[in-house]
Parts: sequence; C-alpha cells; structure tokens
Amino acid sequence: MAGRVAGKVALITGGASGLGECAAELLVREGARVVIADIQEERGRALAARLGAAAHFVVLDVTIEDAWVQAIAATVARFGALHVLVNSAGIGLGKTVEDITLEEWRRVHAVDLDGVFLGCKHGVAEIKRHTATLGGSIVNISSISGIIAGANMAAYNSAKAGVRLLSKSVALHCAKQRYNIRCNSVHPTFIDTPMLDRYRQRFGAAGMHEKLGRQVPLGRLGRPEEIGWAIVYLASDESSFMTGSEVILDGGISAM
Repeated sequence: MAGRVAGKVALITGGASGLGECAAELLVREGARVVIADIQEERGRALAARLGAAAHFVVLDVTIEDAWVQAIAATVARFGALHVLVNSAGIGLGKTVEDITLEEWRRVHAVDLDGVFLGCKHGVAEIKRHTATLGGSIVNISSISGIIAGANMAAYNSAKAGVRLLSKSVALHCAKQRYNIRCNSVHPTFIDTPMLDRYRQRFGAAGMHEKLGRQVPLGRLGRPEEIGWAIVYLASDESSFMTGSEVILDGGISAM
C-alpha cells in the first residue's frame, strides 16, 4: 500500500525526536512532504537532511502564537499547501496535586494543551484552503493518561484529557462548516522514546523495560512505529469517515 499519503503536505510538531520523528519518517515513506517543527534545531535539521527533498525543518516553540503563524507560512512557502497537522510536541511531569507548583502546572498545560489549541486554530484556517481535492486531517497526540488518571500525574492528566475533548470540538466544528478536515486523537501508553529517558536513567534500560512493561497487559513497552502507522492511517484518506474519535494504543491497559 505504498503512497498512502501521496501528494499531501504535513506539519509535525515535536518532529525532531520520538513519535514525531517516527511519524515524519513513515509519512515521507508513504509519499507525503513533511515539515519537521521543533525547538531541537540540530536534531530537526539532521532528520530533514536524512529524509531528503521531501522534508524541511522549521524552528517552532508551540507555546508562541506568532511562531505558529510563521511555521505554517513557511510550510506553504516550501511545499505549496498544508493538508495534515500532527500535534506531537509534549512534555511530561510526574507530580501530585499537592507537590506541583503553579508554574509547573502552567508549563505543562502551555506545551501539552495550549500548543495543540494553537496548532488546531491556525492549522484549520490554512488546511481548509487546500482540501478541494485532498482531505485534511489533524492528528493530536494525547495519551492513555488523558483517559485513565494517575495519582502523581495531575497536570499531565489534565492537559492530555483536554487534548481529547479539544479534538472532538475541532472535529465537530470542521464537520459543521463542511471544511473536509477531520480531527482525531491518539492515546499511547509507555512507548520506547526519549520521553522515557528519566526512567531509563533511574532504572537502566533493562530495568525500565521490565518495570514499565509489568504495567501493560501485553507485557512490554510500545514501539514508536506502532504509533507511527496509526498516525499514517489517520493522515490518509483511508480514515475518511473517522473524526472526533480516539485511537487507543495502550497494550490493553484500558481494558482492565
């Protein structure tokens, strides 16, 4: 099924590493042209160079509205359109409601929720200009923590749950306006990416896999490509009747 997103242009936040990096690689493999947007400039430029002419890098701090305007303008200037937005940038913080400071609470929400809001707001405005022949899609990376709470995940739970319902609101708005833009959220559990480096440093690689894997019914961490292929599906017209939905990729955690 090569060419699943042929002709489409995608902008991926957090695209220099982790799930965003994997999504960029797979979308390019399936025929898309991709703009990698991140604050990690060295990694982002290296990835774009490795992916070749179908990829381009822009610096983007997702918490700054003007930076979003510039990143979207740069995408259209480079590739002539925008059809797909993948909001993958995010940070984690393991603190209880008593331990977390207001500054920390606001920082998590600024990146994990406000950044997605800004992407959706400005993404919809641009994508709707380019959907006469190719459908548009917004893919928001939430988390299983946006559905199931943890005692020490106060801000992360709140922000990722917000992404889930924001995605539904955006989906309904676009459907009502007949924009030909779909919006869905993706909810992974522990995936072996740099997001887990704090556990890797604390327990070692083997210890991290064993400790976190015990919490997953399938008995292991997820692989980035297991999320990346779901992103490709949502970006493609294969999912043309899917909007306002969640894709839960949690190894069975939510079934317990």
